[in-house]
Amino acid sequence: MSYIKRNIESEIINLSASFPVVMITGPRQVGKTTLLSYLSEKLNRKINFVSLDDLRVRALALEDPELFLKTYEYPLIIDEFQYAPNLLNYIKIKVDEKRISSLKSNDNSNGLYFLTGSQSFLSMKGVSESLAGRVAICNLYGLSLREINNEEKHLFNPEIDVINKNSLVTKYDLKELYKIIYKGCYPELYKNDNLSIQSFYDSYVKTYIERDIRDIINIKDEVKFLKFMVSIAARTGRELNVTEIANDVEISNVTISEWISILCNSGIIILLEPYSSNTIKRVVKRPKIYFMDTGLATYLTKYPSPEVLENSAYSGHIFETFVVSEIVKSFVNNGLDIYIIIEIIIKKKLI
Repeated sequence: MSYIKRNIESEIINLSASFPVVMITGPRQVGKTTLLSYLSEKLNRKINFVSLDDLRVRALALEDPELFLKTYEYPLIIDEFQYAPNLLNYIKIKVDEKRISSLKSNDNSNGLYFLTGSQSFLSMKGVSESLAGRVAICNLYGLSLREINNEEKHLFNPEIDVINKNSLVTKYDLKELYKIIYKGCYPELYKNDNLSIQSFYDSYVKTYIERDIRDIINIKDEVKFLKFMVSIAARTGRELNVTEIANDVEISNVTISEWISILCNSGIIILLEPYSSNTIKRVVKRPKIYFMDTGLATYLTKYPSPEVLENSAYSGHIFETFVVSEIVKSFVNNGLDIYIIIEIIIKKKLI
């Protein structure tokens, strides 16, 4: 399997030269660990690796974090570190010790720890409390079209002249584009030609519900949570109506709101708030739901092929979802905040 170059590489390299800890969050399977492993080779620097998915390793991190950090010395990649949040206080101690010793030896105290996590809300809370001023935080989503085609990165700019100038080198007709929309943007699907789309998403949804969701909330009925995900997927590109979804799934509005927050914070969906110069209208209007991976959305809604998808009533909404996710990735996968786009639009008076 060949490595697919990611736009955020240079940003992570720069941050590791300026901060002792770099954290990368994002949904499962978007390539966080692969990216860091590749960069350790690119930097020509041995970086140790440990995953807290391993229950024995996780037990050591939970029971004796001090011994854990002695056993696995920095520079160190800690994968799925949210499983042992108590490590953060001990990492802080290690970082501060290194900073003090560096004052005497003129040694570099940056790039000591690289943390990855697929549950950004849990990860962010611990980091903000324990590693303030010591950590740089990046988010990562699946592949963009430019990354898939190994083309030069460009941030989205809504001016038509800029769009034409920075258009993709690889051109797609509608049928080809719907094949990509149907397939989605997870790197594994582009590295492994023998992996079927159905098998990948079967495993993905099962893993997401059984591991990530069970860690966050006590789900009494996993079938209902899956039904909830299907209901959200069917509404991608549409306004959020909590009551409608609650009626579909037959649970309370409060629970639906909590579950939507979980999907947002684990990078499965984004809610795009309406823009208005009127603050009251901005609060009153409903946000729109967008899946960040169109392949996952079409899998959940059970479309059997790209051709059926293209000719369905769902076609326009999933195409809009694809466009929005590409715009978001053009910022986030370059290490930038998606809300920069709003500033660009406002400054150029396009709203």
